[in-house]
Order: sequence, then structure tokens, then C-alpha cells
Amino acid sequence: MTFVAGGALKPIGGHILSHASATRMFLRKGRAEERVAKLVDSPDRPESEASYKLDEGGWADV
Repeated sequence: MTFVAGGALKPIGGHILSHASATRMFLRKGRAEERVAKLVDSPDRPESEASYKLDEGGWADV
């Protein structure tokens, strides 16, 4: 997703990728080394967020 004027979000790839994918996630930087993954569109899951960090071993829950 990219930022556009007015604070709206626009998915990279436009309509082609938006129709080809069933689940959409928004990844953003949190505080310090923390990252946040937000599930914004899924046919079988509610909207939710999860915090994580990347370290030498890979993904780690926060």
C-alpha cells in the first residue's frame, strides 16, 4: 500500500492485485524495533492487529 494525498491508502498493483488476492495486510513500523501487521480484509477472519519484531532468528512475537 502506498500513501496518497489526504491520508488514504491505495494498494500497490491497483485493481488487478486487489481482485487477485483474498487477504490484505498492512505492515507498518511501530515503536523502536517493533512492527505491526494489520489484517484489513479477509473473507474468513475479522480485522485485527499483531505486533512482532525481526531479530537474528527471524520473526518474534512482542
